[in-house]
Amino acid sequence: MVFSLVVYGAPHCSQAPLTAFRFASSVLSQGHSLYRVFFFHAGASNGLGTISDDDEAGKVIRDWQSLAEQHSLDLVICIGSAQRAGVKEQTGDSVGLQQGTLAKGFQLAGLGQLADAAIKSDRLVSFGIAS
Repeated sequence: MVFSLVVYGAPHCSQAPLTAFRFASSVLSQGHSLYRVFFFHAGASNGLGTISDDDEAGKVIRDWQSLAEQHSLDLVICIGSAQRAGVKEQTGDSVGLQQGTLAKGFQLAGLGQLADAAIKSDRLVSFGIAS
């Protein structure tokens, strides 16, 4: 069975990212596949690379990165939500470089990626509450 996940909760104030991570790990260990994990609304802050590894929020982000690396997962941050959360890609050339805050292993994309995940997955499972 092919799953995709939508994570609405921020790692510093919601259990949604951790619960989604545990669900994803379980799905993969049972031989199912995970097509995409889409971080939406407050969940966009899961893509912040500036959160310290020492706190629980940073640990959840690093867990997602590790899982994505092991299983070639598609971790997508909604670009509109990312702008509100302060998540941005590194841009510019070597002269006018703008420092990015997007964590390694995550990518920014639009809602079309969520629609694509819904179409190409057998199940789309949501974690957290849209705000």
